[in-house]
Amino acid sequence: MNEFFQHYAHLIVFVHVLGAIVWVGGMIAVWKAVHPVMHTIEERELRLGKNLQITGRLFNLVMPFILLILLTGLVMAVAMEGHRGEQRTLFFAKEGIWTLMAFNYLFMYQRRLRAWKRFQRGDLSGAVALVARIPHLLLPLNIVLGITALWLGVSLRGY
Repeated sequence: MNEFFQHYAHLIVFVHVLGAIVWVGGMIAVWKAVHPVMHTIEERELRLGKNLQITGRLFNLVMPFILLILLTGLVMAVAMEGHRGEQRTLFFAKEGIWTLMAFNYLFMYQRRLRAWKRFQRGDLSGAVALVARIPHLLLPLNIVLGITALWLGVSLRGY
């Protein structure tokens, strides 16, 4: 694994960082640029439907990038023995953060999917109840965690 990593290190780190940029950057863009504009739509049903569509597209967009982050992170961890070296505390903190983010993502994904089904049945209040915490708590939490993980990643690379 170490020889593989040495040969493809530049590409592996690039894909890993790109995945983080897409995931965290996508969340920031939706939270700070798209979501506020969506709230200027006065018609409740239209606003909810568009918010659910946008969130669904974001979640589907970032899913392969989350998998790439996991895959490239595992390759780097094994090749660089991050779990054994001097920086193992940083390594475990970063991996713990990404794991927490992934579980939070899955929770949001599931809530949004259930909300979409309720929305399609005409249950607007039920749909809103399912996703109400996403823009105000869960998405900002993942953004803060993601930025922290990015900082730890840079620290692990020694920069």
